[in-house]
Amino acid sequence: MRVKFVLKYNLLARLFGSLMKVSFGGLSKTSLAWKNPGTGPDLRDHPQRARMKRVEGLRANSSQFSLEKQPYRILGGSVHYFRVPRTYWEDRLLKMKACGINTLTTYVPWNLHEPERGVFDFEDDLDLEAYLRIAASLGLWVILRPGPYICAEWDFGGLPSWLLRDQNMKLRTTYSGFTDAVNSFFDELIKKVTPYQYSQGGPIIAVQVENEYGSYAKDDKYMPFIKEALLSRGITELLLTSDNKDGLKLGGVKGALETINFQRLDINEVKYLDEIQPQKPKMVMEFWSGWFDLWGGLHHVFPAEDMISVVKEVLKLNMSINMYMFHGGTNFGFMNGAFAVGLPAPEPMVTSYDYDAPLSEAGDYTTKYHLLRNLFSSYHNQPLPELPPTQERRAYQSVVVQQHLSLWDSLHSTEKPFKSERPINMENLPVNNNNGQSYGYTLYETVITSGGTLNSKNNIRDRALVFVDKQYVGVLDYKVQELVIPDGKGSRTLGLLVENCGRVNYGTTLDEQRKGLVGDVELNSNVLRGFIIHSLDMKPGFVNSLQTTGSWVPMQQQPSFPAFFQGKLYVNSSPKDTFIKLSGWTKGVVFINGRNLGRYWSIGPQQTLYVPGPWLHKGDNQVVVFEEQEADGRLQFTSSPDYGMTVDVQ
Repeated sequence: MRVKFVLKYNLLARLFGSLMKVSFGGLSKTSLAWKNPGTGPDLRDHPQRARMKRVEGLRANSSQFSLEKQPYRILGGSVHYFRVPRTYWEDRLLKMKACGINTLTTYVPWNLHEPERGVFDFEDDLDLEAYLRIAASLGLWVILRPGPYICAEWDFGGLPSWLLRDQNMKLRTTYSGFTDAVNSFFDELIKKVTPYQYSQGGPIIAVQVENEYGSYAKDDKYMPFIKEALLSRGITELLLTSDNKDGLKLGGVKGALETINFQRLDINEVKYLDEIQPQKPKMVMEFWSGWFDLWGGLHHVFPAEDMISVVKEVLKLNMSINMYMFHGGTNFGFMNGAFAVGLPAPEPMVTSYDYDAPLSEAGDYTTKYHLLRNLFSSYHNQPLPELPPTQERRAYQSVVVQQHLSLWDSLHSTEKPFKSERPINMENLPVNNNNGQSYGYTLYETVITSGGTLNSKNNIRDRALVFVDKQYVGVLDYKVQELVIPDGKGSRTLGLLVENCGRVNYGTTLDEQRKGLVGDVELNSNVLRGFIIHSLDMKPGFVNSLQTTGSWVPMQQQPSFPAFFQGKLYVNSSPKDTFIKLSGWTKGVVFINGRNLGRYWSIGPQQTLYVPGPWLHKGDNQVVVFEEQEADGRLQFTSSPDYGMTVDVQ
């Protein structure tokens, strides 16, 4: 909180009586809100000084929520700090506040906060406490969704890949290998967020227990374990669970309010929620404002008129609602998940998480935003804040690629290759302090002495470029599992560059998300043995180290693929947001100033990658593209995104 409260309780009581809106719209921004950003003590430095005398937090003791014993309706919106550049956190939350949202919801991604077992990161773009302080300063309450599993269309549902080093791992159960890891993570996470609870003067009014467990439900002792893991570490605010209608039957836990997720309103689902929780508040924890996209598919849109009509009906039913997403953001890096439910094989999600949300990927207002603002304004007793200005964007001049570096010449910048008689999956490689490889590509090389039929035995996860003596032969994936290897003289090197395209984030196959080569590969029915394995996780250190190698070749010389391509984006003034368009390129990853913007793929639907202005600087900006098969020699920039052909969400 940014203002020091020294009022006596009786004065506070009078303030509550005069300033609190008693209708469903909730507390006004002048009542319990954390006011006047920039004044008063900083909660980070003096949490005890920043607490106000509070009587009672969010409660669910009747058919309506209450806060400070007064009726309260949650008008929520999801914005994930890990999908938004830190510089823009305040911008996005100000726009949320101006739309009439009173409650922010956010997940916490375990895989980013504990990238290696026992190594924790809560700094820079992962500074959750700073995010909570911004929300507080703007008068937004917070519902925290700490997992450990979050789904979120995020790689592996937010679980760290090193869990899969245990061949017996049973995720989201009370298997000790999983619960021990959860306890270790919660020891670090929960102590950071408890000072930000409502009872301690903070913005957190509720905490969610796990996420959509009713759709998984493999262990009836698991949800009680997660609940106790929260309570025993000092969580005192209202507990919630979140499930779709079918999941409600198995996803609850005693002492936590059940909430429902949907996009189209089915009154029977609302009645069912009422039946299992009579005389309790009804809330849509995830009202899906749009939908996610898969590579090779179409861009999903949920028409604004359809969205707003459902929101109106939900509010008429005296329900609380959370817009999932209010602002989607971006799956930067390799963090897109994959979808498998009802499909013959997992299909990876795209880099953009625009989600057709009310606030676009780059933070622009949409028709949905304005319709929501108009609707939500009637649930407040004061005019909403003026709209914050939008970020300026720029279509920069094209970047001419200056030089290229063969994948094979980049290998000296990786960790020392590992020799193994049998293939080893990505997560069990002895790299990253024996935490295995989490993301990116892995190169498996072995010696062959003939041509013939190469059969993956469906052991490639997820997609492999196949080479013989560094010459491209073809692709193996879930659909194509056999490939003809041409005949040749003597011993030759067979290379399989296997890409982890994204781990499934939802469904019952989480335990099966190991990547790379997960079993044997055969040539003419003979099992291949004797592998040299290179880990290519393409972390910033690796990308930056490529600059010091002397193996870069001018573009006048024909590149061999896969390869890294380098150019410079010159910015002559204050950097602005932009989008990079890779016409003439096929598939790969883009890095700007060492930051991984994410994957591109010509099969679409997404045709542009978002480049946040704060990640650029005045002068020359280094652009590196890893391209698998085809390069144009030029990188184009545009001021507007291209998400491809659209289809209405069904």
